[in-house]
Amino acid sequence: MRTVHAREPAPSVESRLRAAPPHALVTTARSLLAERVGALDVTLLLADYALTVLQPVTHLPHTGDPVSAQEGPAGSAFTHQSPVVEVTGDPATHLVHLPVTVRGDRLGVLSVRLPARAADVAGVLRLAEFATALGHEVDTAGRDTDLYLRARRTRRLTLAAEMQWQLLPGRGCARDEYVVGAHLEPAYAVGGDNFDWSTGADDLTVTVTDGTGQGIDASLLTSLTVGALRNARRAGVGLADQARLADQALYAQYGGKAYASTLLLRFDLSTGVVRAVDAGSPRLYRLRGNTLEHMALQAQFPLGMFEETAYDEQTFRMEPGDRLVVVSTGVHGARSATGDLFGEHALSQVLVATRPTPAHEAARAVVAGLIEHFGSKDLAADAVVVCLDWTGRPPA
Repeated sequence: MRTVHAREPAPSVESRLRAAPPHALVTTARSLLAERVGALDVTLLLADYALTVLQPVTHLPHTGDPVSAQEGPAGSAFTHQSPVVEVTGDPATHLVHLPVTVRGDRLGVLSVRLPARAADVAGVLRLAEFATALGHEVDTAGRDTDLYLRARRTRRLTLAAEMQWQLLPGRGCARDEYVVGAHLEPAYAVGGDNFDWSTGADDLTVTVTDGTGQGIDASLLTSLTVGALRNARRAGVGLADQARLADQALYAQYGGKAYASTLLLRFDLSTGVVRAVDAGSPRLYRLRGNTLEHMALQAQFPLGMFEETAYDEQTFRMEPGDRLVVVSTGVHGARSATGDLFGEHALSQVLVATRPTPAHEAARAVVAGLIEHFGSKDLAADAVVVCLDWTGRPPA
C-alpha cells in the first residue's frame, strides 16, 4: 500500500496579502505583481483628508511627490472609479491606474507599470480585482499601523480633527440599493461636525451631527453624541428612542449647557420608506429628476438641550433615482464676504449642477462651492455634506 501525499495548492493572492505584516503590504503587492504579471513598478497612492491629492505610501519621512486627486490619469481613475491605462514614453510599457475602494469607500489608487502586452482588457480586470483585495487589507492594517493614516496627511491634524476622523465610518458606503458619499471640511481642523451610518440586511441608518462649540470641546461633545447614538442603535431600539437616549446622555453630562443638532434617518431597503427625526439644524434636500426640494421636517429640540425631551418620527418615501443630500449648519448657514447665505441660492445651484455626478464627487463639489462662495479655505465653521443616491430593491 502506498501513501499518496496531495500537493498543497499554491497560496492565493489574498492569503499572501493577509499574511504580510501590516506595514509591508506595498512591498508584498510589488512582489506578487512582479511574479504574476511582470510588473516593473507598483505604487499605492492614498487620498488625503481633503480629497485634493493622492500621496504615495512610503516609509516616512521619505515620500514621493503627490498627484492631483481630480486631474491626470491617476486622478481620473480615483474620480471616475474606473481603471485608466496611461501610454508612457516607453512603447514597451504602460502605466495602469486602478481605483482602490472598499465597499464604496474610496481609499486611493494603485499605479502599476507593466509590459504593454500585459495591459489588455483581461489583464486590467485582474489588476482591478487585485487593487480591491489590497484595499481591504490596507483598511484592516490601519488598526495595527499608522503608516497608511500618516500617508494621507499633507500636514498635521489638530487634536480635535484627529478625534473626529477616528470617529467616522469612512467617506463612502455602497450596496445595490444605494450609494453614499460624504465630505468634511476643514479636513485638518474640524471640530464638531460628524456623519455616521450602519447598514443591515433590510435597512440603512444615517446620522449627521453638528456639535456646538469649537476645537476639543466640540469634538468631545460630538464623540459623546455619536457614542450614545451607536449604543442605542445597537440595542435595537427605534429611531425616536435612539434620539431620546442620546438626549438623556448629553443632558446628564452637560446639563443643557452644550447640545448637538442631529438628523437621524432610517431607510427601509425594500420599500424606500424613510423614518426621520430632525433634532436641530442639519438640512435635508431631495433631488427627484432635476427638481430640488427642501425637505422641511418637523423641527425638534437638539440633543441635550432639555431634560427628558420626547422625539417623534416622520416618514417620507424614496423612489428609484432619487438623490438625498444632508448639509450641516456650516454649509447652509455660511455667508459670503457680502453677507449672502450659501443656502439661499448658491447651494441650490451647486446641488442641481452636480446632479449627473456620482454621490462621492457631488458631496466634494458642494464643499468646493461653499469654499468658493465663502472666499477662503479657512471656513468659519465646520461643514459636512452627505449625499445618498437611491436605487432601492426591485419588487419581489
